[in-house]
Amino acid sequence: MDEHRRPFRFGVVGESIRSADDLIATARRAERLGYATLTLRDHVVAEPFGDQLAPLIALAAAAGATSTLGLGTMVLSNDFRHPVVLAKEAATLDHVSGGRFELGVGAGWLREEYRRAGMPFDEAGTRVGRLEESLRVLRGLLSGEETAFAGEHYRVDGLTVFPCPGRRLPIVVGAGSRRMLGIGGRLADTVGVLPRALPDGMISDEISERLPGTIARKVGRVREAAAGRDVELSMLVSPAFGPDPRAAAARTAVLRGWGASAAELVLDMPSQFVGPPEHMAEQMSARRERYGFSYYLVPDGHMERFAPVVESLAGR
Repeated sequence: MDEHRRPFRFGVVGESIRSADDLIATARRAERLGYATLTLRDHVVAEPFGDQLAPLIALAAAAGATSTLGLGTMVLSNDFRHPVVLAKEAATLDHVSGGRFELGVGAGWLREEYRRAGMPFDEAGTRVGRLEESLRVLRGLLSGEETAFAGEHYRVDGLTVFPCPGRRLPIVVGAGSRRMLGIGGRLADTVGVLPRALPDGMISDEISERLPGTIARKVGRVREAAAGRDVELSMLVSPAFGPDPRAAAARTAVLRGWGASAAELVLDMPSQFVGPPEHMAEQMSARRERYGFSYYLVPDGHMERFAPVVESLAGR
């Protein structure tokens, strides 16, 4: 199977989990419904997704309550943890979960979060440069080999990590800008293709960031940087259900502030899936052929209604 035809898999983003009971119930339900992963975000403020549990600790608890469900971070802010500490935590979580952890890392983007935490929100180039170095340190340590690294932001001198991962622990990078897409293509196993982050500390809501041509260019950048490596392509989606795809697309266009006239554009957006589940499954199959996306994540609020799509496509 070539890179364009990876089998489908699906994940749940636990955005509404606020307690241990929520966590365990969501993890077990996702596993029963056939989702491949439960992923958690990494924020210390409530906005914009609501209060969040600490992801690594919560995922360890979810591991104990499930047996096959993959566990992931979507994604950790690199600036919150030194890569040496993160490598040890990731290796330990992978160990206690029986090899079910996927480490998702990003450069950090929410300026207001940094401000309220008293952390410097460096310019994008600095944060992205720090992430690239961190990924190189993580790759070395999680390979189980003694690692030495000397960069602008991090220095590691002959360090190993315990417990030694019994496999190549997958690394996921969320990326929207050209430089981030290149880093993901070179250093990640999975690249989550996103709208670009803006200098003001928000994610772009521009319609142009979601159009087919833009997504095709972003995928092309990942593949160019991967230089033949088989990199999984991922996307977070919020499906809009309804019997009529065009009506669902029009509702989405209005809710997103693009106006009802953008309904036709929404129908063709790689990140938008509208209509009944069988139509969404058809859209996903067609877009895998066109772009290569095979790993889709949905917020936990859509987990139940999206389950027929998972049943139809997972593993195929």
